Amino acid sequence: MIIFYSFFMANTFSKIYIQLVLTVKGRQSLINPQWEKDLYKYITGIVQNKGQKMLAINGMPDHLHLFIGMNPDCNLSDLVREIKKSTNVWINTNGLTPSKFYWQIGFGAFSYAESEKSRVIRYIENQKEHHSKKSFQAEFMALLEKFEVPYKKEYLFEWQ
Repeated sequence: MIIFYSFFMANTFSKIYIQLVLTVKGRQSLINPQWEKDLYKYITGIVQNKGQKMLAINGMPDHLHLFIGMNPDCNLSDLVREIKKSTNVWINTNGLTPSKFYWQIGFGAFSYAESEKSRVIRYIENQKEHHSKKSFQAEFMALLEKFEVPYKKEYLFEWQ
């Protein structure tokens, strides 16, 4: 059982589970299997240093899924901004991609109940198998539909 403590809000008790979806700019397949595990460790360190709990992380060469247990005092947009900024610097400084690496503007964020935690972790852990059957575009559109997120197709991630 995960218990989140907030030093800024006495007597605040919560369990907040968020799945984040981050996409490489232009949907380029730049995340290389040779260094993806190091990237996952690096992102996990960022999340933990911000006082949050990484529950699962995995992805494909063009996108990542993160499942995070969040404290209520964490600003989700600030956390994503820090993940993107720091990983851009880390990837580019280490010359891990043939061209400059950038994340797509924006992100997907979806909340889950405690009863769904195990299922979401398995889903993220099995991303590579999952995407042998379903495209990222279909997957993301399904998430938007499932969570009833209003959207305009022209403002979705860049599809190549």
